[in-house]
Amino acid sequence: MRVHQWVKNGLLVVAPVAAGTFFHRSVFIHTLLAIISFSLVASSMYLLNDLKDVESDRKHPTKKFRAIANGDLSPQIAVFASIVLALCGFSLPALIPSPGALYAVLAIYVIETLAYVYFLKSVAVIELALVAAGFFLRAYGGAVASHIYVSTWFLVVISFGALFLVIGKRSSELKKVGAGSTRKVLKEYTQGFLNSALTMSATVVVTGYCLWAFDTSHTGLSNKLHHQVPIRLSVVMVVLAMLFIMRSADAGDGAAPEDLILHDRVVQVLIVLWAGLLAIGIYA
Repeated sequence: MRVHQWVKNGLLVVAPVAAGTFFHRSVFIHTLLAIISFSLVASSMYLLNDLKDVESDRKHPTKKFRAIANGDLSPQIAVFASIVLALCGFSLPALIPSPGALYAVLAIYVIETLAYVYFLKSVAVIELALVAAGFFLRAYGGAVASHIYVSTWFLVVISFGALFLVIGKRSSELKKVGAGSTRKVLKEYTQGFLNSALTMSATVVVTGYCLWAFDTSHTGLSNKLHHQVPIRLSVVMVVLAMLFIMRSADAGDGAAPEDLILHDRVVQVLIVLWAGLLAIGIYA
């Protein structure tokens, strides 16, 4: 079930926090339900992915310890658990008023994940977009769960931020284990291409976040209801985090997003400082 990867579902709080409504009782409850729902559905997909990749996982230095590859979990029980988790995950949005949009986001997440697992995992570039889409749908799911309007800059930052993290991980994998690893798609990439793609996505993220942070309209972070100085200072934390992740990817030390959040002290400090500045700007 990869419980440690549930930390990625923290993206569902970004839209409510940025809108300044996260601590409204109804929004908080809806967001919590959406997080639990995404966690259960994601675990359902992880089980199917591990079933599909069981043979290649057994040849991998770390993935061989996954429950199915290691023989601790039978394929039959894994399929049953996947179905149960999916049903539970899709039942929770019914507790939210007008849950149609959240159901649509969950359905799209399942469809694109299944497409990735069974058909497109080895298709260069497309697989990057599909993995990044999983992050984007989480962030957008947090908005639709409480019917929060999100700005264009929010969508740009989340989309390319997710792509940036995925490219950074691939770049690090290529440096660390090479194209002959169990991830077949690495054979389709060169380090030069990944470096260029990483720079491109980082540029869009920083530009988009700056425009969002300095936007004084009602959809911008620096609107008249917020304190502009701490929000604009948060740009520094975003830039530093991007540079740190790029340095790690270039050195071959890049990690999955959940590992960065759970284990990397520098990233943790930058996230706390960024969140603190936003909190002061939006809620103080």
